[in-house]
Amino acid sequence: MRVDDELTEAQRRRHRSKRIRRIVLVTVSALASIALAVGYVFADGFGLVDGALTFAPVDEPRAEAPRTSYRSATLAADADLTRMIDAGKASAAIDTLARTKGVGDDISVIVLQPDGTTAAASAAGTAREPASTMKTLTALAAASTLDMGSTFTTSTYLVHEQDGADTLILKGDGDMLLGAGASDPHHVNGRAGLGTLAADTAKALAKRGITNVHVAYDDTLFGEERHPVHIAENNPDNLYYTAVSSIAVDGGRMRGGAAAADPDMFADYPTLSQTPARDAATVFAARLTEAGIGVDNADKPRQAQVPEHRTPLASVTSATLSAVMRFMLQHSDNTLAEEFGRLLALHANTGNSPAGAVKAVEGRLKELGVPTDSLVMADCSGLSPGSRVSVTTLADVQLRNIEVGVAPAAAEGLSVPGLVGTAATRLAKPSAAGLMRVKTGSLGTVTSMAGNISRTNGGVAVFAVIINNPDDMTAARGAIDAFVCTLAEL
Repeated sequence: MRVDDELTEAQRRRHRSKRIRRIVLVTVSALASIALAVGYVFADGFGLVDGALTFAPVDEPRAEAPRTSYRSATLAADADLTRMIDAGKASAAIDTLARTKGVGDDISVIVLQPDGTTAAASAAGTAREPASTMKTLTALAAASTLDMGSTFTTSTYLVHEQDGADTLILKGDGDMLLGAGASDPHHVNGRAGLGTLAADTAKALAKRGITNVHVAYDDTLFGEERHPVHIAENNPDNLYYTAVSSIAVDGGRMRGGAAAADPDMFADYPTLSQTPARDAATVFAARLTEAGIGVDNADKPRQAQVPEHRTPLASVTSATLSAVMRFMLQHSDNTLAEEFGRLLALHANTGNSPAGAVKAVEGRLKELGVPTDSLVMADCSGLSPGSRVSVTTLADVQLRNIEVGVAPAAAEGLSVPGLVGTAATRLAKPSAAGLMRVKTGSLGTVTSMAGNISRTNGGVAVFAVIINNPDDMTAARGAIDAFVCTLAEL
């Protein structure tokens, strides 16, 4: 019995020893895992490894102080397209506009009933220079034809040269609102970011063991002709137009490193680069370098064409064409307007040129039944001198915006006086806030406006005004503003 007891006690000691070793091992492993986790958190937080955490201060988004606060108008009922406008009151409103001191004699005005008939008009058939209200024609033609839910894609392609060098080619299909940094899902301008494209491209290159490249860009999409013939005459200091390109950062705006607080909402006119595609390639090369890839020609990317049937290394996509069109209309962006004309021309096969774009827009308007008898389009944006259009044509285009299913993208970007767009400072009466959607036009001798109005009695109105050569531009603009507010009260 004594021997058996000793063996049993020895076995018990061995079992206890094993348990203690297991406990110690588990404890040490757990502490090591915790230490590694804590270490990773700190490394991630201080930016030593890639991750989602950071200890760096985060800038809170700040909204600019509103220019003016308006109480909104009473919500109107569903649009009643049977509620006609009092023709006498509409005529009186036109008379008041025309008699306003400073307006001058070169004025055309029309007010349409909801059913498209004329409520009142003055010189409606006279063709005048429209300025940027011309963009509404381009918008309707493009939006009623193109797939407005599609996006632009910007990609990178790798080409092994005969001398053994690796060339990385940046190619887009029309995104002129690329961002210089990471892709921004909250804005149209910068939705696709060159920083994100560079990071993704660097990862793809690393998998291939490539650490050094030449950078090139393919900007062949829109051919050789990028400028309407006379557009330079109304483009002093390159403030209002740059070449339509397959890629560009912020529409080519040169802000000197000071980006707008909100990339979608700004009112300044910085100089536009006249080499937007090359500039975008230069920005991309800088981002690629930051991502760890050597670039032999970072400051001088060259032009090249992507060989056929190549698969991209990486890609980023823009906002939808519908959103880009909204941006174009609200900012009256001439280059984007010309680009929509060019996209329509490529679709309709009318010629890859400014003239082909005009032909495509005019052809589509005729197919839609828009009256174009007196229409002369010097371009698709209204910036070039020489365009002529009647208020009848402008109003007919706006009439489509109160119809269902024609081309909603052509209307959703219209400016709301007092709130957003080029008419943000053009609300004459606070009581009409939120009731008007308009497109403005301004050149040295032109002020114009076209739009549609939700009347306070539940009806709607469509209008167009063109004033050429006013005696007093400020007075003429103010007279138009007062006129459209009056229409809301009819």
